[in-house]
Amino acid sequence: MSSAKSDATRDRIEAELIDPLSTLGLDVEAVEITPAGKRRVLRVAVDKDGGVTLDDVAEATKEIERVLDASDVMGEHPYTLEVTSRGVDRPLTLPRHWRRNEDRLVKVSLVEGGEVEGRITASTEHAATLDIAGSEREVAYADIAKAKVQIEFNRKNKDA
Repeated sequence: MSSAKSDATRDRIEAELIDPLSTLGLDVEAVEITPAGKRRVLRVAVDKDGGVTLDDVAEATKEIERVLDASDVMGEHPYTLEVTSRGVDRPLTLPRHWRRNEDRLVKVSLVEGGEVEGRITASTEHAATLDIAGSEREVAYADIAKAKVQIEFNRKNKDA
């Protein structure tokens, strides 16, 4: 499958899934189609406020299968469907990603150069506020080249 055709297929699948999954309270975060021998793997990542549970993934899988069965978007070629949560390794690219990761540590690469690391204390539609070594700094999304949540293994829960 050519790259342009696979991009169009991926975009069409995403468009067909947005409304049905939003009725389940889920956002479509990513749709990927990769060849796997004679089959293709269709990976759909979903997310929601508060995080995705296994029950959410099961519900989403049923709904995605229903939508795809009613559509010709995947064509006649066999495929395997994988539904996953967004995962912490994906970059923060939308305001909802920042909101859902409030109180998490992030590393931010700035458009102007340089990096900052801090804890998300608040976010809006246009910027996030980070606690960087005890001082608050607001960073506009437009000034961010890349941002990722940092994994913390020994962090104490603030409620504990």
